[in-house]
Amino acid sequence: MSTLDQYDYDLPKELIAQSPVHCRSDARLLVVNRGEDTISHRYVRDLPEVLQEGDCLVVNDTRVVAARLVGYRTETGGHWEGLFLQKDDSGHWLLMCKTRGKLTAGETITLTGDGSKADVLLRLLAKQSDGTWVAQPETDEETYELLDRLGRVPLPPYIRKGEMTSADRQRYQTVYAHEPGSVAAPTAGLHFTEPLLAEIEQRGVELCRLTLHVGLGTFKPIASDSLEGHEMHSEWGHIDPQTVERITQCRRRGGRVVAVGTTSVRLLETAASDGTLKPFSGETDLFIRPPYEFKAIDAMMTNFHLPRTTLLVLVRAFGGDELIRRAYEEAVREEYRFYSYGDSMLILP
Repeated sequence: MSTLDQYDYDLPKELIAQSPVHCRSDARLLVVNRGEDTISHRYVRDLPEVLQEGDCLVVNDTRVVAARLVGYRTETGGHWEGLFLQKDDSGHWLLMCKTRGKLTAGETITLTGDGSKADVLLRLLAKQSDGTWVAQPETDEETYELLDRLGRVPLPPYIRKGEMTSADRQRYQTVYAHEPGSVAAPTAGLHFTEPLLAEIEQRGVELCRLTLHVGLGTFKPIASDSLEGHEMHSEWGHIDPQTVERITQCRRRGGRVVAVGTTSVRLLETAASDGTLKPFSGETDLFIRPPYEFKAIDAMMTNFHLPRTTLLVLVRAFGGDELIRRAYEEAVREEYRFYSYGDSMLILP
């Protein structure tokens, strides 16, 4: 049985990045080479030199929605905060809610915009067993347009206690973000700029896109005493046939599949669960933990993750337990910047 203590580590608070570096690609890059058992220090802007001609760089083109909502209980005026999680086919929203007192089915929340001005009503329909609420906005406005207008960027609490600035609307989004649906950024992708991507492609590296909508469960610490007891969250993803074909051809010509972020890894491994990469569209609750045989990727770029999370477990399963432990110790010693707005790591075969 795998205990959670082995996925703990000490991190000085001052190493938790509160904002990104001015130029995305100036973030530091810890290069971990499994074959050589080495750790070296580079910058993300050095990727065109580190990657090889014929490689395939796979990125997650999900777009973060402005999911954090503020308002008040229409009848009492009590302050209310919510986090939009997803919309179903009938237009109902799934939300996390926070307020004083007990919410009741049927009551409405008045969502507020800039200056706390009353805007759209949100009717609470039913409370789920996990504590989330099903709700219906009383408007014909399209969901993501409404969120863009009224919502705030859902920063994690370790960044300024979750309070956004106007700059976060652009900074907490990858430059290739396209498909709306995430409530957290696929943070390894935040380091890329359009000129850097162009330079990488000019060096003969193919760029492929997939979509995995990142949910809050991604970042939650594991609450059970063991990995085996953890119930994995589910997230929606999509890989189209053209992307599968391009990645397959990369492997056939001897290139390496380099996944950007743990989200890309989870979706690729889900789509290759039987040993062959196939098109995929739907929910995945794949929990990658040791022992695990990776079938779809050869290398991974990833940020530094919180202790006792499924993300750290995945990275250690891929990079090798002892080597990734050393890499994290080295990153702390060299004062790398950690978590969502922090520096990155590239794990090579």
